[in-house]
Amino acid sequence: MPAALSHVLSNDTYNWFYQSEREPYLNNRNMYCPRGRVLGGSSSINGMVYVRGHPQDFDNWATLPGLENWSFEHCLPYFKRAEDCAHGDEEIRGRGGPLHIGRSKANNPLVNAWLSAGVEAGYDQTPDMNGWQQEGMSVFESTIKNGRRFSTAQAYLHPIKRRTNLAIRKKSLATRILFDQEKAIGLEFRHGGRLHTIEANKEVILCGGAINSPQLLMLSGIGNADDLTQLHIPVVSDLPGVGQNLQDHMEVYIQYSCLKPVSIYPALRWFNQPAIGIEWYLFSKGLGATNHFEAGAFLKSSSAVQYPDLQFHFLPVAMNYDGKQMHKGHGFQLHVGPMKPKSRGTITLRSNDPSEHPRILFNYNSAAEDREVMRKGVRLARGIIAQLSFDEYRGIELRPGAQKASDDELDSFIRQHGESAYHPSCTCKMGEDSLAVVDGDARVHGIDSLRVVDASIMPEITNGNLNAPVIMMAEKLSDVILGH
Repeated sequence: MPAALSHVLSNDTYNWFYQSEREPYLNNRNMYCPRGRVLGGSSSINGMVYVRGHPQDFDNWATLPGLENWSFEHCLPYFKRAEDCAHGDEEIRGRGGPLHIGRSKANNPLVNAWLSAGVEAGYDQTPDMNGWQQEGMSVFESTIKNGRRFSTAQAYLHPIKRRTNLAIRKKSLATRILFDQEKAIGLEFRHGGRLHTIEANKEVILCGGAINSPQLLMLSGIGNADDLTQLHIPVVSDLPGVGQNLQDHMEVYIQYSCLKPVSIYPALRWFNQPAIGIEWYLFSKGLGATNHFEAGAFLKSSSAVQYPDLQFHFLPVAMNYDGKQMHKGHGFQLHVGPMKPKSRGTITLRSNDPSEHPRILFNYNSAAEDREVMRKGVRLARGIIAQLSFDEYRGIELRPGAQKASDDELDSFIRQHGESAYHPSCTCKMGEDSLAVVDGDARVHGIDSLRVVDASIMPEITNGNLNAPVIMMAEKLSDVILGH
């Protein structure tokens, strides 16, 4: 059920349920970092918002040594190949691909107020943020089909899971990659309390994501040699960039009470949920059939930036992602955060035990530029909510509170209430520099027959949610691997 996403985020049934180290620039708080522990990975527990990123993101990648084939011109055919999208210009949007892309109905009056208020504030309303123009107010797209989450497992794996050349090993933990000298020859994994091995005829392709891929590389002897030696892990290749360059989008919630009973707050009351669940189960529609992140915006923090560096999600209720800290009454909120953070973090091993979670330190908010853009985002959000379209709905500002207006007060609010947008990436970056882990074809430097294909190989994080660009990268690299 799309609306039930807070339930999978609130426990570890389908979720690695990671916690960061104490973040020094966020009042030493441990930050929650959910990752999918289920077929489909994080596409099976995410917010289902589909955002490609800005074309300039990929053109920027292509300026880096060895990444000339990652420009938007090179990536666009693979975005299109993945998509089954009934709207938008066929020249830039895909038709008939494996991944269904829906467009939110956006029929809640608060959502409509958000879209019209942005126009009143002087911003464009773009008809397709994944089309020719990302910048502006927009209805969001989602990976929801017929009222149900449409993960990468639904799109790619389930249709072919009975192929004779495919074996799926569920409830198995990869423990290390096996090598002959500097060639990957297989994998060791734990299943049912025993260790097993699989031999590779051609290549080992690692798709563990921004946390698990660097973890498994280091457990296998690929990483900073000094760190590995201290943990008694035999060094296969000294690649100091493994686990470095960690990037994520941070955000804060700007919350208001609502003067009219038009938010989805009643849907969160336990006595209303059975009827919503029954309607969704029987007819795949109603309040259970949407993620409720139905609109948002990409806007510039100032006229000096080249393209949008702030993302906004609008939600017609005041609550945290995981359902905690909910306002007891009608309300609405904006999620706002910088798209191009300068802050960088790390993934490191705690021990040589594969079952022990790695040490995650994001260093959110460490860069002064990030703090400045975040403050601008909060003020920009307030400016939109102050428009005429919200007059009949806008109650008091619950968070941060209208009295908090100075730079110091907003910085204090951000340190205490900043949250991850759940987009970790870039920990096994592509390229040819000293921190690069893989080349432009996703091959691990200095190792034969080993690739990494997931968000960890992004050299720099893209604008918006990461599901769409990761799927594009997998489509593109599948051609590379097949020699097409």
